Amino acid sequence: MNMKLLTVSALALAMGSAGAMAKVSSQEAMKIGNSLTQMGAEKAANKTGTIPAYTGGLTHNEGADPFKNIFADELPLFTITAQNLDQYKANLSDGQIALFKKFPDTYKMPVYPTHRTASFPKSIYAKAKKNATTAELMDGGNGLKNFDETVPFVIPKNGVEVIWNHVSRYRGGSVERNGANIPVQRSGSYIAIKGRSQLTAPWYLKGGFDAKDDDNVLFYYTYLTKSPARLTGNVLLVHETIDQVNQPRMAWTYNAGQRRVRRAPQVAYDAPGNATEGMRTTDQVDMYNGAPDRYNWKLIGKKEIYIPYNSYKIADQSAKYSDIVKKNHIDQDYTRYELHRVWQVEATLKEGARHIYGKRTLYLDEDSWQVAVADHYDNRGQLWRASEGHALQFVNANTPWYVSNTNYDLFSGRYLVDLTNEERNPFVFGKKVKRKDFTSSAIRRQGKR
Repeated sequence: MNMKLLTVSALALAMGSAGAMAKVSSQEAMKIGNSLTQMGAEKAANKTGTIPAYTGGLTHNEGADPFKNIFADELPLFTITAQNLDQYKANLSDGQIALFKKFPDTYKMPVYPTHRTASFPKSIYAKAKKNATTAELMDGGNGLKNFDETVPFVIPKNGVEVIWNHVSRYRGGSVERNGANIPVQRSGSYIAIKGRSQLTAPWYLKGGFDAKDDDNVLFYYTYLTKSPARLTGNVLLVHETIDQVNQPRMAWTYNAGQRRVRRAPQVAYDAPGNATEGMRTTDQVDMYNGAPDRYNWKLIGKKEIYIPYNSYKIADQSAKYSDIVKKNHIDQDYTRYELHRVWQVEATLKEGARHIYGKRTLYLDEDSWQVAVADHYDNRGQLWRASEGHALQFVNANTPWYVSNTNYDLFSGRYLVDLTNEERNPFVFGKKVKRKDFTSSAIRRQGKR
């Protein structure tokens, strides 16, 4: 691996505290694989036994169907409704509670037994353990050194380190996703915006990592809009830089109608998300992405809450979009919630910084480092949007990832959901792509109608 990459600045991470920037000691790292899992989660069950001990997650099986519901015979332990909400508030986020209050007659959360299914390749575990004793934040949180590919801080000391773990987590290396962003109006009407994305970390390019071209690249990304007709052929290209403050993410758009490629520096922060009709900001993609330099990040600590998990039902390939997409919210019978330990991080907008969200509270699953739940507040301090990441363990790729994300606007009553049920080959892991596939000339060819 290129050694320059290990010392370049990382995503600009605003520190909640100027201290706690150092790597952990060798003695503390001995917890990894013992009292802690290889990814830094608590291996033991919780005191009540409602969260079981971690036993390794699901076994990698390259030929398996990742959407086969291995828990199909399980029934909910109970269902949370507006009527019994008070009994479960302590284990819910403010955004989740708000959804019960906004839709008291229809919103519910079926809660199932907890299964800690997350697992990763051995090579990723080895790099994460190495990072624990070598990776460090630099320059007030604006840089990293001695970092290798995956989560740098399996034993985090502050909110910035936790967020960085989410941003840099392993997602299968290279994956093509075919799905639909579905902006749902208050009336329940919608038009699905279908597209194909490709996300590839430079280590997984055909030909491998190249020091000259990939030195400050976290991943390459393209998104081709396939429908509706008015958007067909439009393409977004992103080179996600590691240091996004000194070198902002590089983005280009191809407009099929105009047949022109343009640089798109606005594809960042609170710019409207691509193919979402303004219902999601750019940095809400993947629940959170990009440079967090506009916020102060505070690590609140560990908490037990009900989060979407083992979300096989919402990924059911026999379901139609119309089965899941309903007025006000998705059909919650397609959801599955489990009690899990999460890291709670609170982000408050820095003085003088601009963003439509004045505060954000993120809850990250301890086993996967994925943001599972996120609450977003406006600049008046009012809760505005509530988001959830519905994930499962892709046993064929040995990685957890989202199969759907929901983002509810508590003011307007609209919401956004992304789904893959009606698409052929919704997730293609391990697809070999070349560096030249992520150039402006490549997206011009890709976007032909």
